[in-house]
Amino acid sequence: MNERFPRLLVATEFPPNAPGGGPAVVRQMLRDWPAEQLFWWSCLPERDQTFGRRVAGQAVARIPGKLYPNRRWCGPKSWVLEQLWTPWATRHFRRTLGQWQPDVVWVIPHGWSIPPLAKVLPRDGTGMHVSIHDYADCGSMVRTFGGGPTRRMLAGADRLYAGATTRDAICQPMIQNLLARTGQEGAVARAGLEREDFEFLNGPPVPTTGPLRIAYAGTILVEAAFGTFVSALKKNRHRLSRPVALEFFGNHSYRDRSWFDPAWMKEHGNLAAAPLAAALKQCDWGFSPMSLTDDDPRYNRFSLPTKFVSYLGAGLPVITLGHPESSVVKMACAYDVGVWLTTADVNELAERLTAALADPAPKARYQAEILRCARAEFDADRMRTALYAGFQTCAAVTRR
Repeated sequence: MNERFPRLLVATEFPPNAPGGGPAVVRQMLRDWPAEQLFWWSCLPERDQTFGRRVAGQAVARIPGKLYPNRRWCGPKSWVLEQLWTPWATRHFRRTLGQWQPDVVWVIPHGWSIPPLAKVLPRDGTGMHVSIHDYADCGSMVRTFGGGPTRRMLAGADRLYAGATTRDAICQPMIQNLLARTGQEGAVARAGLEREDFEFLNGPPVPTTGPLRIAYAGTILVEAAFGTFVSALKKNRHRLSRPVALEFFGNHSYRDRSWFDPAWMKEHGNLAAAPLAAALKQCDWGFSPMSLTDDDPRYNRFSLPTKFVSYLGAGLPVITLGHPESSVVKMACAYDVGVWLTTADVNELAERLTAALADPAPKARYQAEILRCARAEFDADRMRTALYAGFQTCAAVTRR
């Protein structure tokens, strides 16, 4: 066994080069991991190699696209996956473990990967590290999969977390909640800034010209809050000295939404990490929303959008919008990295946005706090070192 890089199997729903915040965190943490020591088990197949993450072997317990619950027939599809696909996927994962015999299994309990993984691990005896990025019963998952399946997924994720050799989660409120439910401590691990990002933040801010560009990276999960934000921007944007441009970076298109206006909104599509970072540096602000209500507390309080970290790495002050108890608003309150807003009143929101966007040099104004927040909360090297130490602890368990 390679003492520094034990034979590692990542087990989750998504493939190595999937878009989205969770896959981006995994790829970042594994950026030093040699491909020949890395294996991958997933429920969804690889679509392309956009992000360049290579592995020595990939096994897919494929969920047929027409069976994956999305908008239509969600209940019957979830029933089929629980009753028919899960037993098959459980056998598939067990065979994969036997074939590759990893020193460590890194489990990211996500979606439909949870039922088969929870049936096999941790009884297998292989050292296991578990990372919780989102709770399985947050509102969007319940709407997609149904209440019964997501409750069972949550229970399965709890069993995985409790039975892991080492473990982490995306934010401190989630760590505390998991401790209360499972009795197990964990570390905080999430997207972070690399050494080159800190070097960039220590330099002069990147100047911008032309429109005042507000970036939105990723998928819109809180469309009501996003629509409120757009309405507030529209209301007063004519009062600003520079025209406003809302720029979208992600895997989804929103051109069919009633609020989308191509006159001042632009979609750039899904970009790999380096092109995305370069594009964000040419913007003036980043926008990080969560729900303005607390009707989905599992997401609001226990998730932290990766986009928030991407904006900090690009030196962008952040416009944070959400309920006062949401994790991202609490982070924005703790560090003066931009403007944080908790109102759903369009007029009040418009006035506060206008005041913030009128700042002629927002990057310079918030630079010191962006750097302080990044060093305290989002040091990728520190989190990666802790994760790799956890993997080595897991490998020692496997050897016994």
